[in-house]
Amino acid sequence: MDLDSRLAILSDGAKYDVSCSSSGSNRRHPGKGLGASAPSGICHSWSDDGRCISLLKILYTNDCIYNCQYCVYRCTNDQTRASFTPEEVARLTVEFYRRNYIEGLFLSSGIRDNPDRTMEELVQTVWLLRKKHQFHGYIHLKGIPGADLSLIGRAGSLVDRLSVNIELPTVQSLKLLAPQKKPEKLVRPMAFMHRTLTERTDGGLRRSKDFLPAGQTTQMIIGATPDTDQDIIMSSARLYQTYGMKRVYYSAYIPANSDDDLPKAQPPLLREHRLYQADWLMRFYSFDPEEILGQRSHLDLQLDPKIIWALDNVSQFPVEVNRASYHELLRVPGIGPTSATRIVRARRCGRLHFEDLKALGVVVRRARFFVTASGKYFGLRYNDSATLRSYLTEGRAADAQQLTLFDFIR
Repeated sequence: MDLDSRLAILSDGAKYDVSCSSSGSNRRHPGKGLGASAPSGICHSWSDDGRCISLLKILYTNDCIYNCQYCVYRCTNDQTRASFTPEEVARLTVEFYRRNYIEGLFLSSGIRDNPDRTMEELVQTVWLLRKKHQFHGYIHLKGIPGADLSLIGRAGSLVDRLSVNIELPTVQSLKLLAPQKKPEKLVRPMAFMHRTLTERTDGGLRRSKDFLPAGQTTQMIIGATPDTDQDIIMSSARLYQTYGMKRVYYSAYIPANSDDDLPKAQPPLLREHRLYQADWLMRFYSFDPEEILGQRSHLDLQLDPKIIWALDNVSQFPVEVNRASYHELLRVPGIGPTSATRIVRARRCGRLHFEDLKALGVVVRRARFFVTASGKYFGLRYNDSATLRSYLTEGRAADAQQLTLFDFIR
Protein backbone atom coordinates (compact mmCIF):
# COMPACT_ATOMS: atom_id res chain seq x y z
CA MET A 1 0.00 0.00 0.00
CA ASP A 2 1.43 3.40 -0.96
CA LEU A 3 2.07 6.20 1.51
CA ASP A 4 -0.90 8.34 0.42
CA SER A 5 -3.33 5.46 0.93
CA ARG A 6 -1.95 4.71 4.39
CA LEU A 7 -2.10 8.40 5.30
CA ALA A 8 -5.78 8.53 4.32
CA ILE A 9 -6.60 5.46 6.46
CA LEU A 10 -4.56 6.42 9.51
CA SER A 11 -5.57 10.09 9.59
CA ASP A 12 -9.24 9.07 9.40
CA GLY A 13 -8.69 6.56 12.22
CA ALA A 14 -7.28 9.28 14.50
CA LYS A 15 -10.57 11.21 14.51
CA TYR A 16 -11.87 9.00 17.35
CA ASP A 17 -9.28 10.45 19.71
CA VAL A 18 -10.52 13.80 21.04
CA SER A 19 -7.72 14.60 23.50
CA CYS A 20 -5.83 16.74 21.03
CA SER A 21 -4.77 20.18 22.19
CA SER A 22 -1.52 21.95 22.93
CA SER A 23 -2.45 24.13 25.93
CA GLY A 24 0.79 26.02 26.20
CA SER A 25 4.03 24.09 26.06
CA ASN A 26 7.12 26.06 27.10
CA ARG A 27 9.75 23.81 25.54
CA ARG A 28 12.99 25.72 25.09
CA HIS A 29 14.29 26.40 21.57
CA PRO A 30 18.04 25.78 21.08
CA GLY A 31 18.32 28.47 18.41
CA LYS A 32 18.38 26.30 15.30
CA GLY A 33 16.11 23.81 13.58
CA LEU A 34 12.44 23.77 12.56
CA GLY A 35 9.36 24.95 14.44
CA ALA A 36 8.75 26.31 17.92
CA SER A 37 6.36 25.82 20.83
CA ALA A 38 4.97 29.03 22.29
CA PRO A 39 3.52 29.30 25.82
CA SER A 40 0.26 30.51 24.30
CA GLY A 41 -0.19 27.13 22.62
CA ILE A 42 -1.21 26.26 19.09
CA CYS A 43 -4.37 27.71 17.59
CA HIS A 44 -6.63 24.85 16.51
CA SER A 45 -9.57 24.34 14.24
CA TRP A 46 -11.54 21.14 13.66
CA SER A 47 -13.06 19.64 10.56
CA ASP A 48 -16.64 18.33 10.57
CA ASP A 49 -15.55 14.78 11.40
CA GLY A 50 -13.56 15.84 14.44
CA ARG A 51 -10.03 15.99 13.05
CA CYS A 52 -7.75 18.77 14.23
CA ILE A 53 -6.44 20.52 11.14
CA SER A 54 -3.69 22.50 12.84
CA LEU A 55 -1.77 19.41 13.94
CA LEU A 56 -0.91 16.42 11.81
CA LYS A 57 -3.23 14.02 13.67
CA ILE A 58 -2.61 10.40 12.72
CA LEU A 59 -2.37 6.86 14.00
CA TYR A 60 0.99 5.14 13.77
CA THR A 61 -0.87 1.89 13.11
CA ASN A 62 -4.48 0.72 13.26
CA ASP A 63 -3.34 -2.88 13.75
CA CYS A 64 -4.12 -3.91 17.33
CA ILE A 65 -3.86 -7.04 19.45
CA TYR A 66 -6.70 -5.92 21.76
CA ASN A 67 -10.38 -6.66 21.28
CA CYS A 68 -12.03 -3.69 23.02
CA GLN A 69 -15.73 -3.87 22.22
CA TYR A 70 -16.15 -0.12 21.62
CA CYS A 71 -13.19 0.22 19.21
CA VAL A 72 -13.65 0.17 15.45
CA TYR A 73 -10.11 -1.24 15.11
CA ARG A 74 -10.53 -4.15 17.51
CA CYS A 75 -8.61 -7.21 16.37
CA THR A 76 -11.73 -9.20 15.41
CA ASN A 77 -13.08 -6.51 13.06
CA ASP A 78 -12.60 -6.92 9.33
CA GLN A 79 -10.75 -3.67 8.66
CA THR A 80 -8.10 -2.57 6.21
CA ARG A 81 -4.93 -2.46 8.31
CA ALA A 82 -2.12 -0.01 7.73
CA SER A 83 1.06 1.10 9.48
CA PHE A 84 3.79 3.69 9.13
CA THR A 85 7.47 3.43 9.90
CA PRO A 86 9.19 5.95 12.20
CA GLU A 87 11.02 7.45 9.23
CA GLU A 88 7.77 7.94 7.29
CA VAL A 89 6.01 9.77 10.14
CA ALA A 90 9.03 11.99 10.72
CA ARG A 91 9.29 12.83 7.03
CA LEU A 92 5.56 13.52 6.70
CA THR A 93 5.62 15.85 9.70
CA VAL A 94 8.57 17.86 8.40
CA GLU A 95 7.18 18.09 4.86
CA PHE A 96 3.73 19.16 6.10
CA TYR A 97 5.32 21.76 8.35
CA ARG A 98 7.43 23.21 5.55
CA ARG A 99 4.29 23.54 3.41
CA ASN A 100 2.66 25.47 6.31
CA TYR A 101 -0.08 22.83 6.62
CA ILE A 102 0.58 22.11 10.30
CA GLU A 103 2.29 23.46 13.39
CA GLY A 104 2.84 20.19 15.23
CA LEU A 105 2.09 16.48 15.51
CA PHE A 106 -0.49 14.41 17.38
CA LEU A 107 0.50 10.74 17.19
CA SER A 108 -1.58 7.89 18.55
CA SER A 109 -1.48 4.18 17.79
CA GLY A 110 -3.01 0.77 18.09
CA ILE A 111 -0.90 -1.88 19.83
CA ARG A 112 0.87 -4.09 17.33
CA ASP A 113 2.53 -7.32 18.52
CA ASN A 114 3.10 -6.07 22.09
CA PRO A 115 3.12 -2.77 24.02
CA ASP A 116 6.91 -2.48 24.26
CA ARG A 117 7.53 -2.88 20.53
CA THR A 118 4.88 -0.31 19.63
CA MET A 119 6.15 2.17 22.23
CA GLU A 120 9.75 1.68 21.03
CA GLU A 121 8.70 2.61 17.49
CA LEU A 122 6.82 5.69 18.72
CA VAL A 123 9.86 6.79 20.72
CA GLN A 124 12.05 6.26 17.65
CA THR A 125 9.65 8.44 15.65
CA VAL A 126 9.81 11.42 18.00
CA TRP A 127 13.58 10.95 18.44
CA LEU A 128 14.05 11.27 14.66
CA LEU A 129 11.97 14.44 14.64
CA ARG A 130 13.78 16.08 17.55
CA LYS A 131 17.36 14.93 16.92
CA LYS A 132 17.72 14.20 13.22
CA HIS A 133 15.31 16.75 11.75
CA GLN A 134 15.74 19.32 14.55
CA PHE A 135 11.96 19.76 14.75
CA HIS A 136 11.01 21.87 17.78
CA GLY A 137 7.29 22.20 17.13
CA TYR A 138 4.59 20.82 19.39
CA ILE A 139 4.33 17.02 19.74
CA HIS A 140 1.55 15.21 21.59
CA LEU A 141 2.16 11.46 21.86
CA LYS A 142 -0.24 8.80 23.07
CA GLY A 143 1.51 6.45 25.47
CA ILE A 144 0.98 2.71 25.23
CA PRO A 145 -0.45 1.12 28.41
CA GLY A 146 1.68 -1.80 29.57
CA ALA A 147 4.88 -0.48 27.99
CA ASP A 148 8.07 -0.40 30.05
CA LEU A 149 8.36 2.76 32.13
CA SER A 150 11.83 3.47 30.75
CA LEU A 151 10.20 3.94 27.34
CA ILE A 152 7.61 6.28 28.86
CA GLY A 153 10.46 8.25 30.41
CA ARG A 154 12.35 8.52 27.10
CA ALA A 155 9.21 9.68 25.33
CA GLY A 156 8.47 12.25 28.04
CA SER A 157 11.87 13.87 27.55
CA LEU A 158 11.21 14.30 23.81
CA VAL A 159 7.55 15.35 23.51
CA ASP A 160 5.51 18.24 24.87
CA ARG A 161 2.56 16.19 26.07
CA LEU A 162 2.10 12.46 26.70
CA SER A 163 -1.19 10.84 27.53
CA VAL A 164 -2.53 7.40 28.36
CA ASN A 165 -6.27 6.90 27.95
CA ILE A 166 -8.18 5.78 31.03
CA GLU A 167 -10.76 4.50 28.45
CA LEU A 168 -13.83 4.14 30.72
CA PRO A 169 -14.95 5.82 33.95
CA THR A 170 -14.96 2.77 36.24
CA VAL A 171 -13.05 -0.46 36.73
CA GLN A 172 -16.29 -2.43 36.28
CA SER A 173 -16.88 -0.85 32.86
CA LEU A 174 -13.32 -1.57 31.78
CA LYS A 175 -13.68 -5.23 32.77
CA LEU A 176 -16.92 -5.45 30.79
CA LEU A 177 -15.82 -3.87 27.50
CA ALA A 178 -12.00 -4.08 27.52
CA PRO A 179 -11.01 -7.01 29.77
CA GLN A 180 -7.52 -7.22 28.19
CA LYS A 181 -6.70 -3.74 29.48
CA LYS A 182 -5.92 -4.00 33.18
CA PRO A 183 -6.58 -0.90 35.32
CA GLU A 184 -3.15 -1.09 36.93
CA LYS A 185 -1.49 -0.96 33.48
CA LEU A 186 -3.39 2.22 32.68
CA VAL A 187 -2.62 4.10 35.89
CA ARG A 188 0.99 2.92 36.30
CA PRO A 189 2.39 5.19 33.55
CA MET A 190 0.19 8.04 34.82
CA ALA A 191 1.72 7.73 38.29
CA PHE A 192 5.21 7.53 36.79
CA MET A 193 4.69 10.69 34.72
CA HIS A 194 3.27 12.54 37.73
CA ARG A 195 6.27 11.57 39.88
CA THR A 196 8.71 12.59 37.16
CA LEU A 197 6.94 15.88 36.51
CA THR A 198 7.52 17.00 40.10
CA GLU A 199 11.09 17.03 41.32
CA ARG A 200 11.58 16.76 45.06
CA THR A 201 14.00 19.34 46.44
CA ASP A 202 14.98 20.56 49.90
CA GLY A 203 12.34 23.25 49.62
CA GLY A 204 9.54 20.87 48.57
CA LEU A 205 8.29 20.06 45.08
CA ARG A 206 8.96 21.97 41.89
CA ARG A 207 7.88 21.51 38.30
CA SER A 208 10.35 19.68 36.04
CA LYS A 209 11.30 21.87 33.06
CA ASP A 210 12.63 19.16 30.78
CA PHE A 211 9.92 16.53 31.06
CA LEU A 212 6.50 16.96 29.42
CA PRO A 213 6.33 20.78 29.49
CA ALA A 214 2.62 20.63 28.56
CA GLY A 215 1.82 17.91 31.12
CA GLN A 216 -0.24 14.75 30.73
CA THR A 217 -3.88 14.24 29.77
CA THR A 218 -6.28 11.33 29.45
CA GLN A 219 -9.59 10.48 27.80
CA MET A 220 -12.64 8.46 28.74
CA ILE A 221 -15.57 7.25 26.65
CA ILE A 222 -19.01 8.19 27.94
CA GLY A 223 -22.27 6.53 27.04
CA ALA A 224 -20.90 3.10 26.15
CA THR A 225 -21.67 1.84 29.68
CA PRO A 226 -24.38 2.73 32.23
CA ASP A 227 -21.99 4.83 34.34
CA THR A 228 -23.68 7.92 35.72
CA ASP A 229 -22.42 11.47 35.43
CA GLN A 230 -21.66 11.22 39.14
CA ASP A 231 -19.36 8.24 38.42
CA ILE A 232 -17.64 10.16 35.62
CA ILE A 233 -17.11 13.37 37.60
CA MET A 234 -15.78 11.53 40.66
CA SER A 235 -13.42 9.51 38.46
CA SER A 236 -12.13 12.70 36.84
CA ALA A 237 -11.64 14.34 40.24
CA ARG A 238 -9.49 11.41 41.35
CA LEU A 239 -7.40 11.66 38.18
CA TYR A 240 -6.78 15.37 38.76
CA GLN A 241 -5.95 14.95 42.43
CA THR A 242 -3.89 11.76 42.22
CA TYR A 243 -2.02 12.12 38.93
CA GLY A 244 -1.97 15.88 38.36
CA MET A 245 -3.75 15.65 35.00
CA LYS A 246 -3.61 18.74 32.84
CA ARG A 247 -7.02 17.78 31.48
CA VAL A 248 -9.49 14.92 31.26
CA TYR A 249 -11.27 14.64 27.91
CA TYR A 250 -14.73 13.16 27.41
CA SER A 251 -15.65 11.38 24.19
CA ALA A 252 -19.30 10.61 23.48
CA TYR A 253 -19.58 6.97 22.45
CA ILE A 254 -19.96 6.42 18.70
CA PRO A 255 -21.61 3.09 17.80
CA ALA A 256 -19.02 1.26 15.74
CA ASN A 257 -19.75 -2.37 16.59
CA SER A 258 -22.86 -4.46 17.16
CA ASP A 259 -22.06 -6.22 20.46
CA ASP A 260 -24.95 -6.94 22.80
CA ASP A 261 -23.16 -5.15 25.66
CA LEU A 262 -23.08 -1.86 23.73
CA PRO A 263 -25.89 0.69 23.28
CA LYS A 264 -27.25 0.97 19.76
CA ALA A 265 -27.68 4.75 19.83
CA GLN A 266 -25.10 7.45 20.31
CA PRO A 267 -25.59 9.44 23.55
CA PRO A 268 -26.52 13.11 23.15
CA LEU A 269 -23.51 15.32 22.54
CA LEU A 270 -25.09 17.75 25.00
CA ARG A 271 -24.20 15.32 27.79
CA GLU A 272 -20.57 15.51 26.74
CA HIS A 273 -20.83 19.31 26.75
CA ARG A 274 -22.32 19.37 30.26
CA LEU A 275 -19.51 17.13 31.53
CA TYR A 276 -16.95 19.57 30.16
CA GLN A 277 -18.77 22.41 31.95
CA ALA A 278 -18.71 20.43 35.21
CA ASP A 279 -15.04 19.67 34.66
CA TRP A 280 -14.40 23.39 34.20
CA LEU A 281 -16.11 24.12 37.52
CA MET A 282 -13.76 21.72 39.29
CA ARG A 283 -10.59 23.06 37.67
CA PHE A 284 -11.18 26.81 37.59
CA TYR A 285 -14.12 27.67 39.85
CA SER A 286 -13.14 25.86 43.08
CA PHE A 287 -16.18 23.59 43.09
CA ASP A 288 -15.89 20.28 44.89
CA PRO A 289 -17.05 17.33 42.75
CA GLU A 290 -19.68 16.38 45.36
CA GLU A 291 -21.46 19.74 45.19
CA ILE A 292 -21.72 19.94 41.40
CA LEU A 293 -24.40 17.25 41.24
CA GLY A 294 -25.67 17.28 44.82
CA GLN A 295 -28.04 14.33 45.19
CA ARG A 296 -28.48 13.87 41.42
CA SER A 297 -26.86 11.06 39.47
CA HIS A 298 -26.89 12.94 36.14
CA LEU A 299 -26.31 16.51 35.03
CA ASP A 300 -29.26 18.59 33.88
CA LEU A 301 -29.35 18.83 30.08
CA GLN A 302 -31.46 22.00 30.04
CA LEU A 303 -29.24 24.25 32.14
CA ASP A 304 -25.52 24.32 32.77
CA PRO A 305 -24.29 22.89 36.10
CA LYS A 306 -23.30 26.27 37.55
CA ILE A 307 -26.84 27.63 37.18
CA ILE A 308 -28.26 24.40 38.62
CA TRP A 309 -26.01 24.78 41.66
CA ALA A 310 -27.17 28.38 42.09
CA LEU A 311 -30.83 27.31 41.86
CA ASP A 312 -30.18 24.68 44.53
CA ASN A 313 -28.62 27.36 46.75
CA VAL A 314 -30.80 30.43 46.18
CA SER A 315 -30.52 31.27 49.88
CA GLN A 316 -26.91 32.33 49.21
CA PHE A 317 -27.98 34.96 46.68
CA PRO A 318 -27.99 37.77 45.73
CA VAL A 319 -24.40 38.70 46.53
CA GLU A 320 -23.27 42.31 46.52
CA VAL A 321 -20.53 42.74 43.93
CA ASN A 322 -18.88 45.49 45.97
CA ARG A 323 -18.45 43.26 49.04
CA ALA A 324 -18.39 39.62 47.88
CA SER A 325 -15.09 37.77 48.01
CA TYR A 326 -13.42 36.52 44.85
CA HIS A 327 -14.59 32.95 45.56
CA GLU A 328 -18.16 34.10 46.21
CA LEU A 329 -18.15 35.92 42.88
CA LEU A 330 -16.94 32.76 41.13
CA ARG A 331 -20.14 31.03 42.29
CA VAL A 332 -22.33 33.54 40.45
CA PRO A 333 -23.63 32.35 37.04
CA GLY A 334 -22.30 34.69 34.39
CA ILE A 335 -19.13 35.57 36.30
CA GLY A 336 -15.91 33.73 35.48
CA PRO A 337 -12.34 33.93 36.81
CA THR A 338 -11.43 36.85 34.54
CA SER A 339 -14.50 38.97 35.30
CA ALA A 340 -14.28 38.14 39.03
CA THR A 341 -10.68 39.37 39.07
CA ARG A 342 -11.69 42.54 37.23
CA ILE A 343 -14.50 43.21 39.71
CA VAL A 344 -12.18 42.84 42.70
CA ARG A 345 -9.65 45.22 41.15
CA ALA A 346 -12.16 47.78 39.86
CA ARG A 347 -14.03 48.18 43.16
CA ARG A 348 -10.82 49.33 44.85
CA CYS A 349 -11.17 52.54 42.85
CA GLY A 350 -14.84 53.13 43.62
CA ARG A 351 -18.24 51.52 44.00
CA LEU A 352 -19.49 49.47 41.07
CA HIS A 353 -22.91 49.94 39.57
CA PHE A 354 -24.93 47.52 37.48
CA GLU A 355 -24.02 49.25 34.22
CA ASP A 356 -20.33 48.67 35.01
CA LEU A 357 -20.65 44.88 35.09
CA LYS A 358 -20.97 44.29 31.36
CA ALA A 359 -17.81 46.32 30.71
CA LEU A 360 -16.00 44.04 33.18
CA GLY A 361 -16.94 40.93 31.18
CA VAL A 362 -19.93 39.76 33.23
CA VAL A 363 -22.69 37.92 31.32
CA VAL A 364 -25.38 40.22 32.70
CA ARG A 365 -28.38 38.32 31.36
CA ARG A 366 -27.52 35.46 33.75
CA ALA A 367 -25.78 37.26 36.58
CA ARG A 368 -28.60 39.80 37.17
CA PHE A 369 -30.67 37.17 38.98
CA PHE A 370 -27.91 36.50 41.51
CA VAL A 371 -26.17 39.82 42.26
CA THR A 372 -26.81 43.33 43.51
CA ALA A 373 -24.68 46.33 42.59
CA SER A 374 -24.54 49.23 45.05
CA GLY A 375 -27.61 47.79 46.75
CA LYS A 376 -29.76 47.58 43.62
CA TYR A 377 -31.17 44.37 42.17
CA PHE A 378 -32.02 44.09 38.49
CA GLY A 379 -33.38 40.57 38.33
CA LEU A 380 -36.97 39.38 38.29
CA ARG A 381 -39.34 38.50 41.09
CA TYR A 382 -39.56 34.80 41.87
CA ASN A 383 -41.04 32.89 44.78
CA ASP A 384 -38.77 29.85 44.59
CA SER A 385 -36.05 28.28 42.47
CA ALA A 386 -38.63 26.45 40.34
CA THR A 387 -40.05 29.78 39.16
CA LEU A 388 -36.62 31.09 38.25
CA ARG A 389 -35.76 27.83 36.53
CA SER A 390 -38.93 28.16 34.46
CA TYR A 391 -37.86 31.63 33.39
CA LEU A 392 -34.35 30.54 32.53
CA THR A 393 -35.47 27.52 30.50
CA GLU A 394 -38.56 28.97 28.80
CA GLY A 395 -37.47 32.59 28.55
CA ARG A 396 -40.22 34.10 30.70
CA ALA A 397 -41.84 33.18 34.00
CA ALA A 398 -45.57 33.61 34.41
CA ASP A 399 -45.27 35.93 37.42
CA ALA A 400 -42.00 37.64 36.53
CA GLN A 401 -41.85 41.23 37.79
CA GLN A 402 -39.18 43.81 38.42
CA LEU A 403 -37.68 43.26 41.90
CA THR A 404 -35.82 45.59 44.23
CA LEU A 405 -33.22 44.51 46.74
CA PHE A 406 -35.72 44.65 49.62
CA ASP A 407 -38.27 42.47 47.79
CA PHE A 408 -35.83 39.60 47.35
CA ILE A 409 -37.30 36.32 48.62
CA ARG A 410 -35.28 35.03 51.57
